[in-house]
Formats: sequence, structure tokens, C-alpha cells
Amino acid sequence: MIQLTQQQIKEIPEELDSGLRCFIHKENGEILTFPDTFKNIGIDTEPWEEEMEKLDDNFLDYYEIDQMESYDSFQIMEGFTESLSDSNNLKNKLIAALNRKKPFREFKFVIENSGEYRKMWFDYKNQKLIEWVNDSIERFNNSEA
Repeated sequence: MIQLTQQQIKEIPEELDSGLRCFIHKENGEILTFPDTFKNIGIDTEPWEEEMEKLDDNFLDYYEIDQMESYDSFQIMEGFTESLSDSNNLKNKLIAALNRKKPFREFKFVIENSGEYRKMWFDYKNQKLIEWVNDSIERFNNSEA
């Protein structure tokens, strides 16, 4: 059964969001992170060599927390947009951004230029990523029970 501290649960979404793979030791909760070499072909993995070796030597002792699929990330953006009041001009801009080509880029552009809402977005997104990690750990723990 995996049991993590609140601090560990806060750190995992940050690692995942930065494009790293994240593995949790099933017994002691140790976390290993390193770049996804399939998505980042040619990346220098030397700084993560020790973690990668540790995982290779003990692969069955770890559980991977998967990164969100783009569909899941899109749903988070939609959820944030829907959480805004109908009278909010930002809501209309975000709806338009999500309906354009390259919605991730368009959404990011609108958010980056939204003043106080930028922080609200990152807080909302972080909370959803923490929920993602908690759900993943819960699924693992239930499958082991």
C-alpha cells in the first residue's frame, strides 16, 4: 500500500507537469523522477542516471503515476473556464480560445494576459493535478487490496 506525505503529493504534480515521469516505491513511498526519453529523444539523462538505474534494478517495486492525457488537461481548462461567472469577459475569451485551432496555446496566451486570473488558473490546475495523483494512488491501493 502506498502512503505519501502531503508534501510528496504536492511535489508529484509539479514533476509531472514539467514533463518528468514519476515512480513511487510501493512499500516506502520513495519517489523517483526523470525525463521521459521517448518524448524527449536525445535528452541528456546523466543528472538522473542514479534514479533510472535504481528503477531498472527494482522495477516491480515501483508504481508509475501516469501523466495526464491531453484530453484530461483539456477538461481541466474547460472546468476552470466554466467556474468563472457568466458576466466575466475572461470566460468568453477562454471559451473562444478553447474552440480555436491549437487550444492549449490559445488558452495559455489568454491566461498569461489575464492579470489576477493567472494565479487563480494555476491554483485551480494544481488542485486538479493533486486530485489526479490522489486518484491514481487510490486506484493502485484498491487493486492491491
